[in-house]
Amino acid sequence: MTALSGLKVVDFSRFLPGAYVGWIAGDLGADVIRIEHPRELAKHAAMFGKVDDPHAAARARARPTYARNKRSLKINPGSAAARAVLLRLIEQADLLIEDYRPGVLAKMGFGYPEMAELNPRLVYTSVSFAGQTGPHASRAGHDPAALALAGALSRLNGLPEPAMPGLQVADVLTGCHATIATLAALQARERTGQGQHVDVAMSDASMPLLMVTLGRTEDPAALPPPDGRWHPKGGVWRCADGGHVCTTDMEPAYWARFCEIVGRPDFIPLRTDPESHPAMHEALEALFLTRPRDEWIALFHAADTQAMPVLSLGEALDDPHNRARGMTRDVALPGGGTVRQIGTPFHLSATPPVPPRAAGAAGADNDAIFAELGLGAEEIAAMEADGAFSEERR
Repeated sequence: MTALSGLKVVDFSRFLPGAYVGWIAGDLGADVIRIEHPRELAKHAAMFGKVDDPHAAARARARPTYARNKRSLKINPGSAAARAVLLRLIEQADLLIEDYRPGVLAKMGFGYPEMAELNPRLVYTSVSFAGQTGPHASRAGHDPAALALAGALSRLNGLPEPAMPGLQVADVLTGCHATIATLAALQARERTGQGQHVDVAMSDASMPLLMVTLGRTEDPAALPPPDGRWHPKGGVWRCADGGHVCTTDMEPAYWARFCEIVGRPDFIPLRTDPESHPAMHEALEALFLTRPRDEWIALFHAADTQAMPVLSLGEALDDPHNRARGMTRDVALPGGGTVRQIGTPFHLSATPPVPPRAAGAAGADNDAIFAELGLGAEEIAAMEADGAFSEERR
């Protein structure tokens, strides 16, 4: 028994924020059918490059964590014959996920009002850049633009000038919020018997990044921009071997331990003296250059301070703690070998996730899904004649 055993999901998503919901659902045992539009597959190849070698292409398909534990149905929703098949799937589904610009899926004939009439118990989750309503609802955009609209990009890195983040902050936040909202809607359905439309915007999901800052100021409009200066709430320090240490000893007791370890107990009373911070920062930078990273970490850990090595991607994947927590997964491929993926980011004691199954080729599950729907060879041939498996815009 898994947490979402028996849940049927039709997943139209193409990018991480929407795909995240189906990933979590699939990890928790739901039957997730990923609808892969041939045109979107061609667009993806144009964006990221087409891989001609079959082995390399299979590995590229299997690598994304958020594509695992989903079955693939390669089909063109714009085909009339395909529409009939998709309506059968949606009629039986508990959840539909989509991440098109507002109105696009409706033009294909799969808008929320029509799908709710077809299946009143359906939870219909729409993930978009700026939401289904509001002045920017029709806008398109990716992660950094969502952070910009939310007011988070200006403060994200604490630098005087806004900078592009190196990670998909808004994408992951949106996926998390969309998952929470979807599970809440499914729980509400248990009481009411009715599904609903879940509207999650990347810009909305980014705004909680402002909560701490907003809670510490009376007038947000008067808040100065980040100045890039160091404050005794932590730091990232370059060490003698070129590695880095991250410290977060902002609480008084931890700050005192930190100062003792670096041999500057005289800094302890200066934590709340802004005038002394530039000189303290300069001195600490010089101190950290006197020892290699792991030597500093051993000292800090022995003293129970808040310090961690700044791990590279490879180091993080091999870190014993991350491996012990199951956050690094070596997922087997059908043809042999493995790909490295991220584990499910939480633990359930009674209903653990299913074993990870890497994504196969687009359309690998077409035959099985058609068989489950009772489609015969003639119906499949008619679909092919109607362009149900082509990139043609319909």
